[in-house]
Amino acid sequence: QVQLVESGGGLVQPGDSLRLSCATSGRTFSNCAMGWFRQAPGKEREFVASISRSDDATYYADSVKGRFTISRDNAKNTVYLQMNSLKSEDTAVYYCAARRDSPYRLMMLGADYWGQGTQVTVSS
Repeated sequence: QVQLVESGGGLVQPGDSLRLSCATSGRTFSNCAMGWFRQAPGKEREFVASISRSDDATYYADSVKGRFTISRDNAKNTVYLQMNSLKSEDTAVYYCAARRDSPYRLMMLGADYWGQGTQVTVSS
């Protein structure tokens, strides 16, 4: 059974930073593109960012480009999402995602595996 476990969510003010982490089982991590999606109240789940297995390709939603950075540590089987200059519209449940091929297909088609989600609230 594949498990993705997110952590790092919380309540922050506009302009603040936050880093999300997603720990995975080793067998999954080395074979998968990894990514993050989010779902705000009353809205559909949307793509945020994805990264290739070898960390040589990344994709971002236009809404987060220049503010968010996805990275992975293959030795720790962990993927991160560094979120800077947070806005109220970034408020959502953030889901870690894994797909057994490319980060592009993860972005376009969704994930094979999902985490349980972590809440990020940006409010003054």
